[in-house]
Amino acid sequence: MKLNFFAFLLLVGLAVSTTSCSKQALAALQSELDNANADLSKRDADLKKYIDKLSLCNQNVKRLEGELKNAESNVEIRQEQITDLKEQVKDARALRDKQLTQVDDLTVLSQTANANIGETLQQLERKDRYINLIQAAKTKADSINLALAINLKSVLKDGIDDQDVDIKVDKTVVLINLSDKMLYTSGSSTITPRAGEVLQKIATIIQSRPEFEVMVEGYTDNQPIRNSCIDDNWDLSVKRSTSVVRALQKNYGVDPNRLIAAGRGEYNALADNTTVEGRATNRRTRIIIMPKLDQFYDLLNPNKVPK
Repeated sequence: MKLNFFAFLLLVGLAVSTTSCSKQALAALQSELDNANADLSKRDADLKKYIDKLSLCNQNVKRLEGELKNAESNVEIRQEQITDLKEQVKDARALRDKQLTQVDDLTVLSQTANANIGETLQQLERKDRYINLIQAAKTKADSINLALAINLKSVLKDGIDDQDVDIKVDKTVVLINLSDKMLYTSGSSTITPRAGEVLQKIATIIQSRPEFEVMVEGYTDNQPIRNSCIDDNWDLSVKRSTSVVRALQKNYGVDPNRLIAAGRGEYNALADNTTVEGRATNRRTRIIIMPKLDQFYDLLNPNKVPK
């Protein structure tokens, strides 16, 4: 029994000893685990810091790439501006050369003018004959225009209301005023079929007088207009005059070298635009039949004076 008791005490001592060693080992392992966790946390913090730095670097790279792209675009713009400036310099030089040529031409013209003045002064002794020549020419022009106006009135009177066609003689020209309601569809430059009848008769008279030029002037009232085809009254008046000129040329065979198209817009009104009647009067197209300019120059040339 004593032997068994001692064995029991020995086993208990061994168990206590083993338990004490296990606790020490466990404590040591726990300490190592804590140290490892602390080190891992530090590594995680470092990793996060480096990830943030990498993200910042990527942002800087994108920003620098954008700045580089803008810089390249600015370089292209500067190159285009340099090219434009070179073209402007080239045009300026060409204009300078042209102006120098014009100055030379003006010098020659001035010399010619001085010579003409001297010649004109020499002709003063024949001033009475010259004045008589001009008066005779004016009388002849007035007579021709009067006959032309009478002829036009007789041709146009059939089927045309007086309020739509007005023919006058003013100094050396014949003026034919045509209302817009007869010539065009409302608010446009399209010529009506009825206008064709009148223009055909006018073209017949024009072709019978090859020594005369024909100016077509478009007029409007002051009511603003703007649509997909017309910008304003200037535009409408020009389009209307060119429609008439185009019709005289293409439809009735008038020589285009004798035709002039002009737009007067809402200006040079004949009546008050505040009334319906006044606006209707102002919406018109004027056809002017007049002697060619070189005929007037001939009248003023001293060399043309009869001896």
